[in-house]
Amino acid sequence: MSDTRTMSAREAAMLTLAACERQGAWSEGFLKKTLREGKLDRREAALATRLCFGVLQNQMLLDWYLARFCKMKLDKLELNVRCSLRIAAYQLLFLDKIPASAAVNEAVELTRRYCRNPRAAGMVNGVLRAMLRAGELPEPEGKDPIETLSIRYSHPRWLVEEFVSRLGVDGAAALLAADNGQPPVTAQVNTVKTTAEALTDTLQTEGAEAELHPWLPDCLILKGTGDLEHLRSFRNGLFYIQDPAARLAVTAADLTPGMRVLDACAAPGGKSFAAAIDLRNRGQVVSCDIHPHKIKLLEAGRDRLGLSVMEPTLQSASEFSPEWENAFDAVLTDVPCSGLGVIRKKPDIRYKDPGPMEGLPAIQGAILSNCARYVKPGGVLIYSTCTLLERENEGVVEAFLADHSEFALEPFELPHFAEQDGMMTFWPHVHHTDGFFVARLRKRG
Repeated sequence: MSDTRTMSAREAAMLTLAACERQGAWSEGFLKKTLREGKLDRREAALATRLCFGVLQNQMLLDWYLARFCKMKLDKLELNVRCSLRIAAYQLLFLDKIPASAAVNEAVELTRRYCRNPRAAGMVNGVLRAMLRAGELPEPEGKDPIETLSIRYSHPRWLVEEFVSRLGVDGAAALLAADNGQPPVTAQVNTVKTTAEALTDTLQTEGAEAELHPWLPDCLILKGTGDLEHLRSFRNGLFYIQDPAARLAVTAADLTPGMRVLDACAAPGGKSFAAAIDLRNRGQVVSCDIHPHKIKLLEAGRDRLGLSVMEPTLQSASEFSPEWENAFDAVLTDVPCSGLGVIRKKPDIRYKDPGPMEGLPAIQGAILSNCARYVKPGGVLIYSTCTLLERENEGVVEAFLADHSEFALEPFELPHFAEQDGMMTFWPHVHHTDGFFVARLRKRG
């Protein structure tokens, strides 16, 4: 931009949403870049984030309503016009603290500034004011229950069908609603350095709200932290951010001090941190990734947390390393997946092309088979994903067991939960965690 004016929250949101649709950008990364370059203050940055994520969570629903008032088909509009309309409609329908006039006027101004068609601004004004005049709008309704759920919760039909096939209509509706909720920020306490109680007190002195997680030990729910890097307790390595389900994937391994552990797909590092803490920083955690810049991230996290047993290593989980054969007491394989369990944190995942997902089970199975070679006789192999598709979870484990008679599922216990029979799926609407899958397999001695 050539002018020197300050970028607004709605402008940042519009640019991010347009980039997501135009070039397949991930909203979180592009938004952070836009907020930084636009030099938005904390309040405007928070609004931009709310608008961007709110529109992505409700995009199909917003389009359903907008189509009732727009004479042109939405997909025929300029992309920036479409994004401006969605942002304004989201404010009108979901944010009662924002004056309707502000939402409409800013949308008109953004359209005038960013759109080629000189008539577009007038059209945007007309559509939004017609929506306001209509008053209370009807509940969305499709031609069948699947389409109704798809519109109401803004999930593509194919994804709704997947969830309905596993959970039924009511269960799928509850999951879809949870996907559109606001997940809590959960901090795992670095018990090598402090305790949950002491960290709670420390955070409160820093102006952040912290309370003990209702069922996961050494975990806090945070509020009002702002940028975590501004907190001295974070910089001093007293905690790291990780969802309870991801934390429990490591807990399922039942690690003890002195063990040698391999984290085969380690970045951004949460499971390696958890493993090192469970080892009480005694033993070894080899943390692998294929990207040099992610190795640097792992090293920075290790140094911040003071977890000296971590050894970040450049290594592909799908390529065999002969010197590691039968060398580890426990191997963690958190494999690449479709990510459909973390839609509430990454709302744009739902709109990605499902085609490439079809090849994931073969990749996941190959990684699991390769990493199984690193497990000592009598050792433990953990398979985990952040998706909810059976073919990437139970299906991969069952196919692996059919080809590897030296392994068997083994029951495991987790805090708050009854003993699991070797596999467990965490559901956002049931467990109030990310959607996550974990399996524990024991190699025969």
